[in-house]
Amino acid sequence: MNIAAFIAKRTAFNTQKSFSRFVIRLSVGATIISVAVMILTTAFTNGFKETISQKVFSFWGHIRVQSWGGARVAIAEEYPIQKNDSITNLPKTHPEIRAVQAFATRSAILKSEETIEGVMIKGVEANYDFKNLDKFLLSGRWINFSDSSYAKELNISEHTANMLNLKTNDSTFVYFIQAGSPPRVRKVLIAGIYKTGIEEYDKLIAISDLRLLQRINNWPSDQIGGYELLLKDFNKMDEVSESIIPELPMGMRASTIRNIYPNIFDWLGLQNKTIMIVIIIMIVIATLNLITCLLILVMERIRMVGLLKALGASNWTIQKIFLFHGTVIICSGLFFGNLIGLGISWLQQKYGLITLPEDAYYISRIEVHLIWWQIALVNLGTFLICFLVLLIPTIIVRMIQPVRAIQFR
Repeated sequence: MNIAAFIAKRTAFNTQKSFSRFVIRLSVGATIISVAVMILTTAFTNGFKETISQKVFSFWGHIRVQSWGGARVAIAEEYPIQKNDSITNLPKTHPEIRAVQAFATRSAILKSEETIEGVMIKGVEANYDFKNLDKFLLSGRWINFSDSSYAKELNISEHTANMLNLKTNDSTFVYFIQAGSPPRVRKVLIAGIYKTGIEEYDKLIAISDLRLLQRINNWPSDQIGGYELLLKDFNKMDEVSESIIPELPMGMRASTIRNIYPNIFDWLGLQNKTIMIVIIIMIVIATLNLITCLLILVMERIRMVGLLKALGASNWTIQKIFLFHGTVIICSGLFFGNLIGLGISWLQQKYGLITLPEDAYYISRIEVHLIWWQIALVNLGTFLICFLVLLIPTIIVRMIQPVRAIQFR
């Protein structure tokens, strides 16, 4: 019979109320909370970053190819580039690229019967992949490209629709401002209304047919504002952007969306520090909790330790009693902590129980994204640190003298 395991089980799991059992259960509870909080922090923070990033990518792709001239800020219009097969054929030489889409932008003013609102119109072609945006469509549909000249339709945000008091299938006028000339006016139908939750987009962007902007800008049909490159894995943006530079025609440049909108991605990058701070705090709490628990157990059982030494038990045998207690705390804490953390994550992912003010956080509910290697790292790190900590209080056992321990009150 393993004497150390027998004594440890009797002191930890006896049915009678005892201080040892209370301390062990308290420590198990604290460890469960620490592990669950770490898992939920990683899942929620990753979900937040993933959701915001995908909203940005859905509107602008992952990489932009444009003229070196950039954009004329006054009218938000790019210097035009010629359509080029070397760019549209990039997916054949770079499998990481999923699609290449032409676009152009131009500032304009929308006018209803009651008021006006400034927007930036993004023109796209018939092959534009609206599937990325389907989740943002609140009512109506995306613009129809069946018209032989250009689609006389527009998609606007919910914010713009509310400001102009417009709804789906209403008509409005678009005014394109021109330097030194009267504005050019077009009547368009509101085909659909969208909402991303990102204030910068919802207050500004409307979607139209690229051919409309080509007419307004007096561009021929083979001139566009630039190309959007959609990748299969957005984590490879920088790598792909560098690799395609030698294949770009003269006068064109490639920029990742991270470089074009650094403020959004710098803000998202700060979330990694949040994860690390919470994990460090929770590991410290779990570690201090375990040390305190074992110290209390050792001090409470000093007379037992002295008696066992007097009966000939070795230091290692007695140390194993408290190591067993620590192992029970760690394993129980990890098991139930994972169960609670992953359970809450699943419930939030399925039912969206925890909501957020969208105007402040860009999302209407907490999103969940579990990265399993992070979960494994949390468990492994907690186990290793706590297991090493187990050795500290048990050193006290070696210092206890049987005669003084038996007399201890």
